[in-house]
Amino acid sequence: MQDQTNQRPKRRKSGFLAADAWLDSSLYDSWRALGRGYTRFQDFMSRFHVSGIKRFFVEIFSDALSFGAIGCVLMTALAMPAFDITASGEYNRAENYSVVFLDRYGNEIGRRGIRSDDSVALDQLPDFLVKATLATEDRRFYEHFGIDVVGTLRALMSNASGETSLQGGSSITQQLAKNLFLTSERTLERKIVEAFLSVWLEWHYNKDEILKLYLDRAYMGGGNFGVVAAADYYFGKQVTDITLAEAAMLAGLYKAPTRFAPHVDLAAARGRANVVLTNMVSAGFLTEGQVTAARRHPASPIDRASDLNSPNYFLDWAFEETKAIIEANRATSNNFIVRTTIDSTLQSYAEEAVTSVVREQGEAYNVSQAAMVVTDLNGAIRGMVGGMDYGKSQFNRAIVSTRQPGSAFKPFVYAEAFEQLGLRPSDTISDRPVCIGDWCPQNYGRNYRGSTTLLSAFAASINTVPVTLSIKTGREPIAELSHRMGIRNDYPITRSLALGVASVSVLDMTSSYAVFASGGLKTQAFGITRVTTLGGDLVYEKQADAPRERILSERTVADMNMMMRTVVTGGTGRRADVPGVPAVGKTGTTTSYRDAWFCGFTGNFVAAVWFGNDDYRPTKDLTGGTLPAIAWQKFMAYAHTNTEIKPLFGVDFVPEQTIVAEAPEEAEAADERPPSLTPAAARKLVDLAERLQSTIDAAAPIGAQARAQTPIGRENL
Repeated sequence: MQDQTNQRPKRRKSGFLAADAWLDSSLYDSWRALGRGYTRFQDFMSRFHVSGIKRFFVEIFSDALSFGAIGCVLMTALAMPAFDITASGEYNRAENYSVVFLDRYGNEIGRRGIRSDDSVALDQLPDFLVKATLATEDRRFYEHFGIDVVGTLRALMSNASGETSLQGGSSITQQLAKNLFLTSERTLERKIVEAFLSVWLEWHYNKDEILKLYLDRAYMGGGNFGVVAAADYYFGKQVTDITLAEAAMLAGLYKAPTRFAPHVDLAAARGRANVVLTNMVSAGFLTEGQVTAARRHPASPIDRASDLNSPNYFLDWAFEETKAIIEANRATSNNFIVRTTIDSTLQSYAEEAVTSVVREQGEAYNVSQAAMVVTDLNGAIRGMVGGMDYGKSQFNRAIVSTRQPGSAFKPFVYAEAFEQLGLRPSDTISDRPVCIGDWCPQNYGRNYRGSTTLLSAFAASINTVPVTLSIKTGREPIAELSHRMGIRNDYPITRSLALGVASVSVLDMTSSYAVFASGGLKTQAFGITRVTTLGGDLVYEKQADAPRERILSERTVADMNMMMRTVVTGGTGRRADVPGVPAVGKTGTTTSYRDAWFCGFTGNFVAAVWFGNDDYRPTKDLTGGTLPAIAWQKFMAYAHTNTEIKPLFGVDFVPEQTIVAEAPEEAEAADERPPSLTPAAARKLVDLAERLQSTIDAAAPIGAQARAQTPIGRENL
């Protein structure tokens, strides 16, 4: 037993020695085999050994292959931007759209974006215009593969030396590639990418198609792209009607359009046109005798100072709306014609009403800006004024600016109370101090009248009543109603929401009041009815008979319209009354008199007017019942001249009738107190109220309240 135990370590030792021997022999054999393989490789490669003059040529060829491989990798890397550009289709960007705007009757009112027109075929363009282009830009256009090698090398040398001559070496295809895809920076990288794009264009388009694209896309100065748009802009002609002298002047614009634009430097433009004529002769396209008349009688551009006065604030807004429509419908063209809802006559009325009031009385009230939006009862925008002077400021105060509406927001509060609580204008409510936490709004004059009707509280713009109503209905439902009616801007729901502490735009206030004008149906303002390409293909058309959502019940609308009628006939907005027209509305003034509003409508039109200052500085006691109401009335008086006066929903209008409410002017300023009534006048008002009671349930409280002489209710704190 002991002998077996002693033999085990010996067996293990002999096993390790065998493994070690195998490993050593394997490594030795592998190394010998590797050596033999290397020897055979050397013997094989020795067959290719060259010496003498042959070695020189082999080395040259080998280096050429190495550097060629490196160059291919580098060129592939440089070509990647070109591949990305062609794959993304960035040449059709929204900012490159050309849009012609028409008014509601089809008359052109202005343009936005680039001026471009690709509707004229290449074979319809004047032959001398095409020849002038080829002679000046690329005489070998129909011979090369997209890159004029000699011209490109010349341009690279010119760039390297810093020269700025007009003798560019780029072919028409290269220039088109730059116009479609690239910027005008003068770098080696851009030229390489341009070369790749040029080859891509040659592979995908034939020569005539490339030439047509170039003639349509080349920048010609003055915001014009293409010879068709340039001919119309500079000469007031169709491109098919231009003369040889005019064609030479157009062809001279390709290389330096800003320098040689005829409306910038006519002498330089004519000198450049003369060079183009010389190029045509040198290229053999024309003889000297054929260009003599064009040299002696150079082209003359038309005077652009007589351009029509466009509704520029509206066009800026409509252009953004158009781009959204184009992208939503995935239109592939760049040139569009847009039929809008604007009425040029009403637009001029709106501009006159706003600007004349500011010019005449703006200094007295320390107010410098105003805005107005006018729509019909279906929401079609008929006029938009975004400020006093578009030339000085393109900021559109009717769209972009959001200001607090003050008491002009109160119709949302009353309408929600009528809908939710079932109240009526004749219902009574207590005008008394009310607090939400530590916030206690007050009426103007810090006094209260006790029990009063909703009709009287609305007409006198009492503050405590809408706050009380907002407590009963909740502020969130009021905010939701305002958004459903047309307010698109989000605002915080605060305790003072009932007094109009929210940010709204003039456009949205117009849309919201249009709900009342339309009998309770959603009436979002719109300005575009039809979009087509320049060739006539339909892109978008608004459906006039599309169903509309009901926002308010007819009873609520009738009650609100009647209440807003009392604001105009005898309340805070008396200056907005239009003789012979059933006009209704609501005034609004904000803290420290920073904003003043009048929003209202007739049976024909809806309009909201805002007055204030861009820097939010306070005005001199400007209220909604003064300048905004005056401007609104002035416009409505213009607009209803020689026009059928349509009835207003919920308002029984009698031209001779005058209903006097408790506050004859917006009691927001101490100098606007109502005049004293004689006893006879008071009795007359009471008799009038009693007669109305039998026919108009909501008008009964008027006579009972008309004897109150203290002005109550400022728009807000």
